[in-house]
Amino acid sequence: MSRADLAVVDAAAPRPNPLWSLGLLRSELVTTFRRWRTLTLLGVLAAVPILVGFAVRIETRGGGQVGRGGGEGPAFISQVTNNGLFLVFTALAATLPFFLPMAVGVVAGDAVAGEADAGTLRYLLVAPAGRTRLLLAKYATTMAFCLVATLVVAASALAVGALLFPLGDLTTISGTRISFADGFGRALLIALVVAASLAGVAALGLFVSTLTNSGIAAMATTVGLVITVQILDQIPQLHALQPYFFSHYWLSFADLMRDPVYWDDLVKNLELQALYTAVFGSAAWARFTTRDITA
Repeated sequence: MSRADLAVVDAAAPRPNPLWSLGLLRSELVTTFRRWRTLTLLGVLAAVPILVGFAVRIETRGGGQVGRGGGEGPAFISQVTNNGLFLVFTALAATLPFFLPMAVGVVAGDAVAGEADAGTLRYLLVAPAGRTRLLLAKYATTMAFCLVATLVVAASALAVGALLFPLGDLTTISGTRISFADGFGRALLIALVVAASLAGVAALGLFVSTLTNSGIAAMATTVGLVITVQILDQIPQLHALQPYFFSHYWLSFADLMRDPVYWDDLVKNLELQALYTAVFGSAAWARFTTRDITA
């Protein structure tokens, strides 16, 4: 379908009302979460805390110690045997560098390119959706997946932690004691922060998805870019550029386990994700609203 044909279709189509837009979003959510690929990704993410929890349980069965302490990132694992709630923090720290962004990259990369690959994209545009509304629905669906994926990891970790280890009051990184209810609230807040930390990857993947008609190519490119950025983030010679990489402040969620909470890196992380969302979201919109749709 040429650009001129689409202009005629868009002009002739009735203007969608808000309820129709909500229906479009609901349709995208149902389609995404019914796919076997999505369910498989969520299953893999749920399995990671189970493997970590049982590995820690087996290693410490004879009274041994696991981890090296220090309190940040994967070092939360040293506290798991004292309180199963720490398995939530450990699982999120373990999945955030690779598993979670990979899963988001797959879903985001397939958002537009997958429709074009299947030959359904132009039929979606014939309906009174409009390109902007369709793109917003795709991004909202990807962000919904970010939230669901993060909560799946957290819920799986909490269930395994409660099964294998004691629960109760816990000690923060700062050394203060807080109640289990306070710790649970912080765990929920950390899960929300981790989901928000994936907003930049979601926008990047959506932009890549508008550049090609191949869903596999878009998914592979997005995941490859995520891996490349994280490798670059570990090279000391690039320290001047690293604060601008979307992954640089991902593990700042550990600061929510301090008392008082350190907000500086958390705020920088959210600001950076908002910047990436604005830049790559605008680029995706510019590309998608001007490209010729042939599939």
